[in-house]
Amino acid sequence: MDLLDRGGLQPMKLDLKSESGKAESEVAKSKAKNDEPLSTGPIKLKKTDIVLFTEELSELLGAGLQLEPALRVMENREELGKLKSLTTRIRVEVRDGMSFSDALRKTSPSFGDLYCSLAKAGEVSGALSTILKRQASYLTAIQDLQGKVKMALIYPSFLIASGIAVVVLFITFLIPQLMGLLDNTNSEMPWIGQLMIDVSNFITSTWWIILLLITIVVVGSVSYIKNPKNHEWWDETKLKIPLFGKVLKTRFFVQFLETLANLVGNGLPLLRALELGREATPNLFLKKIISKIIGYVGDGASLSRTMKRVGFFPPLLLDMVAVGEQTGQIGESLERAAARYDKELEKDIARISALIQPVIVVTMALLVGIMAYMMISVIFETISGLNA
Repeated sequence: MDLLDRGGLQPMKLDLKSESGKAESEVAKSKAKNDEPLSTGPIKLKKTDIVLFTEELSELLGAGLQLEPALRVMENREELGKLKSLTTRIRVEVRDGMSFSDALRKTSPSFGDLYCSLAKAGEVSGALSTILKRQASYLTAIQDLQGKVKMALIYPSFLIASGIAVVVLFITFLIPQLMGLLDNTNSEMPWIGQLMIDVSNFITSTWWIILLLITIVVVGSVSYIKNPKNHEWWDETKLKIPLFGKVLKTRFFVQFLETLANLVGNGLPLLRALELGREATPNLFLKKIISKIIGYVGDGASLSRTMKRVGFFPPLLLDMVAVGEQTGQIGESLERAAARYDKELEKDIARISALIQPVIVVTMALLVGIMAYMMISVIFETISGLNA
């Protein structure tokens, strides 16, 4: 098989031979040993790698190539980098008779059950190219969604870190120098200056205790949250945080709706789509809600009534799903609902950014202003002491 593969040939029929066949097999094995061996073990992939792999393969399949030749073309592309080894292993498994979905599962756990189930549906229906193309669009949309949330947090985080750095600089460096200046001139320290000096002395003398307490609190909090008994409570609490909780809810709506739309649109039954959507949701509290929906839908209830029954989804979303059920276009309705809440998510992120940034700037301005006032007061006291 390896010799035929290197020659660009595909066997049409295989027959078991006797000793001569075994001898030829031994020759093939000896030649194969001279080739570079394939890596073993699961391959970990980034989300960008999965998107690139999906886009490339869907384009080749859409151009009319069969699966194994398409994988061989990808294998020879230098620009794919480490995806070449992934493609080689998948191609070898497919060539040896394994299904594409099983080859994905065996080669890399990064693809996940949702991706592999879609690949299996594509193999069965003969629409693998179309399904992979939609999956690439879905993965890109999820990446963009996560990027929006991260980008919204970068600037406020930078401002907070800068403010903390300014305060630490004043307390640990500038204030001790001002103390030495006042001692040399026998000047009286203003009350605000004395307060800052007391704070500075406390921090510089007990910094290791403060650091230890902070470490204990952080480690204890993380351990408490990661405890399986408390994980669901924390996931629910995050959704109730002012401002940010609404963003997390809207983000879940977008991801959940896009996942369902992608799965249902690719021909999967609604119940199976809900199960895969549950697996794609990391929040345990939200998983519990989806599990309730799965139970009701499994008993024959409609999706819109079930979502209304669990009491978590907004009325607009329920109406859009109900319209899709009535018209028989549930996939299209889910896509429209996802697009609607994606716009809502952008508005929420922009609103929070517009609110948080001025608050942080004003807080930093107050801190710097207090420090500047203290320094100016000390300087005036020093000048007064010198004149006296």
